[in-house]
Amino acid sequence: MDDVIRAEGLRKQFGDTKALDGVDISARRGTVLGVLGPNGAGKTTAVRVLATLLKPDAGRAEVCGYDVVKDAVRVRAMIGLTGQYASVDEELTGFENLVMIARLLDFPRREAKARARQLLDRFRLTDAGARAVKTYSGGMRRRLDLAASLINHPEVIYLDEPTTGLDPRARNEVWDTVRGVVAEGATVLLTTQYLEEADALADRIAVFDHGRVIAEGTSDDLKGRIGRQTLVVRASEPFRTAQLTSIVAELSGERPEVQRPTGLVSVPVHDPGVLSALVRRLDEASITAAELALRMPSLDEVFLTLTGHLAEDEEEATEESDLVTEGSVA
Repeated sequence: MDDVIRAEGLRKQFGDTKALDGVDISARRGTVLGVLGPNGAGKTTAVRVLATLLKPDAGRAEVCGYDVVKDAVRVRAMIGLTGQYASVDEELTGFENLVMIARLLDFPRREAKARARQLLDRFRLTDAGARAVKTYSGGMRRRLDLAASLINHPEVIYLDEPTTGLDPRARNEVWDTVRGVVAEGATVLLTTQYLEEADALADRIAVFDHGRVIAEGTSDDLKGRIGRQTLVVRASEPFRTAQLTSIVAELSGERPEVQRPTGLVSVPVHDPGVLSALVRRLDEASITAAELALRMPSLDEVFLTLTGHLAEDEEEATEESDLVTEGSVA
C-alpha cells in the first residue's frame, strides 16, 4: 500500500502562536489515520493545510501524489471534508442539500438527483430525505454532512472531530459510517480529542500537542510505550476487600487503588506473572474473585504519560480562527 497523504515539516504560525511546528504525518491507502490531541494542539490547522484551505509557512504536503500548494485544484477534486459542525442548509431538505452540492460540483441535474438518492439510501436517510434538515437529530445531520462530503467519490476524506456534541448512539452511527467508507477503499484522516474514538477507528494514531507530533503508531504500539499493564480484581465477598488489597500490594510492590463502594482493586504491574501469582494467593486465602483481569493501559493513560495532561484538559486556542485569518487558498 502506498501513502496517499504525506506531510513533512509543516509549519504554520499565527502571531506568536505556533499552530504547526514541524509536523510529519502520513496515511496509507484504505486506512484511518487518527490525529489525536486537545483543542489548540494543531489538528484542525493540519487538516486545513492538507485540504488546501491554508498555505503552510514551511514544509510540504502531498495528497494522492499532488502538492497541496502547487496542485491545489487537483487535490480538491480528490478530497472530501467534514468539519466539526454540520454545514448543511437547515431550511432545505436533505435531498435538496445533496442535489445543490452535486450541482455545485458540476453534476448534470439528472445525475445530481440520482447521486443524492443513492447517498440518502446509503446513509439510511431516505425516509427523512423530503424533510427540512432543521427537523433532523444531531446524528442525522452528521450523516447528511458525511454524505455531502462523498458526492464526488473522493479518494481521501478529512473528518475534523465529526462526533463533537453527539450522544453515544449518534456517535456509534457515525463510527459505523466511517468504517463503511473505509471498507469501500477510501482513506480517512480523522481528528478527535476522544481517545475512545481513536481507539475504535484508527489503524494508526498521531498524537499532537502544541503543534507537534509527539508520538505515532498503532493503538497497541502507543499503549506499549507505558511498559505496564493494570491488574484489576474484586472479591466476591466485600468484607475480604482489605485482605485482598494487602495481597495485591505485596505482590505488585505498589499501592493499589480501591474503588468505593464497588471494592474493585487496581494496580499497575510490569510483570504479567503477577496474575498467576495472585491466583495462587487467592486460592491459599480462600478468596473468591468476582472479577480478575490484566488490562492494557488506556489511551487516556498513554496521553497523560506523553503530555502530562489529559486530552480534553486544554482550552480552545487560536486554531479555530485560522480559516477566518487566512481565507481560502486560490
